[in-house]
Amino acid sequence: MPTSVPRLVRFTGRSLLALAAVTTLIVVFLALIALTGGAGSGLAAWLTTLGAGTALALWRGRRRTWPARLVPFLPVIVAAALTATVCIPTVPTARRYPAALPFVAAQHWSLATGSRVAVYHYPAANPGTRHPVPLVYLNGGPVRGISVLDHRFLQLLARQGYDVYAYEQAGGGRSDLLPMSQYTISRSVRDLAAFVDRLDKGKADIIGFSSGGTVLTRALADPRVAARLHRAIIAEPGPMDGPTAHITGHKGRESARGLAPAPTGPRSTHVPRYAVAFGLMRLGLLTPDTGLIGQAEGDNAFTAADLGSDTASAYCARDAHRIPAEDTARNFSFSPAASLRIQQTVKDSPSIASDLGRSRTPAMLMIAECSAQVRQWETAVLAHDPAVQRTQYMPGVGHHMWNGLDDNSNRAVAVITAFLQGNPAPLPNYPTRDEIPAFLRDHK
Repeated sequence: MPTSVPRLVRFTGRSLLALAAVTTLIVVFLALIALTGGAGSGLAAWLTTLGAGTALALWRGRRRTWPARLVPFLPVIVAAALTATVCIPTVPTARRYPAALPFVAAQHWSLATGSRVAVYHYPAANPGTRHPVPLVYLNGGPVRGISVLDHRFLQLLARQGYDVYAYEQAGGGRSDLLPMSQYTISRSVRDLAAFVDRLDKGKADIIGFSSGGTVLTRALADPRVAARLHRAIIAEPGPMDGPTAHITGHKGRESARGLAPAPTGPRSTHVPRYAVAFGLMRLGLLTPDTGLIGQAEGDNAFTAADLGSDTASAYCARDAHRIPAEDTARNFSFSPAASLRIQQTVKDSPSIASDLGRSRTPAMLMIAECSAQVRQWETAVLAHDPAVQRTQYMPGVGHHMWNGLDDNSNRAVAVITAFLQGNPAPLPNYPTRDEIPAFLRDHK
């Protein structure tokens, strides 16, 4: 018994040293991934780490007898095996586009900007009430496919007599990818202008939701693009420019984040390769055009479950246990790298407040009670755009206002159609510009 205790102590000590060596090599590998930009799918970092570990193992074993010289190599072998999983793709590296939807055909339009986008058209379902101005929907993302839930909402608008068009922004859904350097907020605005031109139906009414609201806000600040717009509906917008993006403030009423059951299904972040790639990108240690994973591979790997609490944050706390399925696995598409790239170009952009102050396009702002957006992102639009004619504060809904629960989608349709037709608003005009300070102070 007395002799077993020292052996146990020695074994524990050696095991801890070996674990520390493995951990150190993994940390070195991750640091090299960041320093090399993931070059060669991570192989540059892997080979360098393996070489350094091998050299250290040779140095440690130089005075040992032959069998004992192999012991220092065990941590190197373990670390090499673990880090190799970061270098091996587990999904196709060529873009795998979502399958066709059963209820609407996706057309593909080549825009004057060079973007090739997937387009969906819902003709007015009731010709007797058809409205002459086409209605275009800009979804959120920024680079994300249009969800089935949003498609159902577009069908509701078509039943009100609107000729509804929607397109998935370049790189999203069934639209073609762009080189990573071309994903910018300015390109998104130019694509909107080019889309209205390609539509060739005169001016268009536009609904911009979430990051689509950011695109629309910036379009209103550009007279050349705004000349193509008839009316604008800015729903739950993201930050409109760099100064706004850096504002920290409160959000709306409590959302379902942290209350809803965890989403089910596979997650790319459970695979070492994509956990490292997406994690380092989120931390800013890898750029979106990283050599670790290509854009197409990242799009193929990312799943709806990866959005996790982001989906729950789009619903009120009271709806935590009845959040609808927003999409199907076959239709879901999200480009994390391209989305981060566009968001960064918003953060890096100068103020558009003075340009937006010259806007003359009639606009409406929609704000959700349980919004996941920073309130100042939304009120900045109201404060700086003199052409915002009404604000509709939507009670009982989260960021995704037309969510199919209760009568939420129909209420959103009523608010939108009333504005487009110049009818009285179903809800009070709240907050007005003068009410912004009180609205923020009361944490509405």
